[in-house]
Amino acid sequence: MVDDRRILASDDRAVAPQVDLIAAEFRAGFEVVERITNPAVTIFGSARVKEEHPAYADARDVARRFAEAGWAVVTGGGGGVMEAANRGAKDGGGLSVGFNIELPHEQAPNPYIDVEHTFGHFYSRKTMLVKVAEGFVLFPGGFGTLDELFESLTLIQTGKVLHFPVILFDTAYWRDLLAWIGDEVLANQMIAPEDLKLLHATDDAEEAVELVIDCYERRCAEVPAAAYKQDTQ
Repeated sequence: MVDDRRILASDDRAVAPQVDLIAAEFRAGFEVVERITNPAVTIFGSARVKEEHPAYADARDVARRFAEAGWAVVTGGGGGVMEAANRGAKDGGGLSVGFNIELPHEQAPNPYIDVEHTFGHFYSRKTMLVKVAEGFVLFPGGFGTLDELFESLTLIQTGKVLHFPVILFDTAYWRDLLAWIGDEVLANQMIAPEDLKLLHATDDAEEAVELVIDCYERRCAEVPAAAYKQDTQ
């Protein structure tokens, strides 16, 4: 694995070998994505929750419903919510995919994965988690989950990806964040009112699944989002 800290260091000049390694990692990731022939949903959430946590049960339930509908379930391949979603996919007889990441403190793949691929770099992994998906469902999580949330919204907002559903599961968990976005970010005209429509919050597993599948069946994601924002600031 190429050390991300070395790549990001301003004094590192060994560009060509690093570019070759990163390109190879992207190529391998694209080849794995090509093996996933069913429509797929990517599920995010904390790696820290235990089996007795409500988010674990909810993620397992939502993933099972997707699998029973013939969808593949994709996660970051680790524990917590990721494990629950992969486990739910197996419960429902569907394809369970884990895109794992090499970390200083190794994140082992969970035992409920049919197709597993481990990336050395977050940016190649993140690309595949987006590329494979017809929608995102985000459960309670920390910085990594928030990173995926805001990156997906930015990609849609700027027209870099097709418009697909972004579902926030557990309204109580997300309530204050959504209120801040409305009361501060929108109120100060840092986003447009239309941006709020990119998000759907729910506590209902059936609704979460239906929102994603309905968009897919209506081919709503085939209509590119209007790129009404020039950058990501």
